[in-house]
Amino acid sequence: MRAVLILTVAIAALAACNQAPEKAEPTPTEIVAAGAPVSDAVAQTPAVLTAVDLRRVCKAGLAAIHGQDVAAIELTGIEGDAVNAQWRAPVDGGLMKAQCRAADGLVVWKPLDLPDPASVRWMNESGDPVVRYAMRGDEIEITQTLADGTTQTASEVVPANGEVG
Repeated sequence: MRAVLILTVAIAALAACNQAPEKAEPTPTEIVAAGAPVSDAVAQTPAVLTAVDLRRVCKAGLAAIHGQDVAAIELTGIEGDAVNAQWRAPVDGGLMKAQCRAADGLVVWKPLDLPDPASVRWMNESGDPVVRYAMRGDEIEITQTLADGTTQTASEVVPANGEVG
């Protein structure tokens, strides 16, 4: 009886070891990248942006994300690979602040100076919109893919040779 019990436990343990590993769910970024539309238009999405292009993309990205005019976004500095920005809130005129990073065709941002410290985080978690950019000369196209799969696209003109902030 004891041998049968040990044999049964051993068989169950071996059967569990032979199971295929569970496949991880794709991240929002992987989903968007797999379904990214292919366009005949010449667009650049360099893996690493120059400091000028980083500022341009962040300015256009934050404007599109927050429904602001590009001119309303004031860039206040760069910390490593993150651009600091601020703008006036349209409802109450308060000062909104954020940081932005951009590379490999993606824009990621985080709000700053919020009352709840848990809300001050990079917006790149499951459920957050995925924000992509494409550069066409002075025009920067920003496409946001929301958690439900819908997309919003905005094109912003941010001159490369102009003062970006």
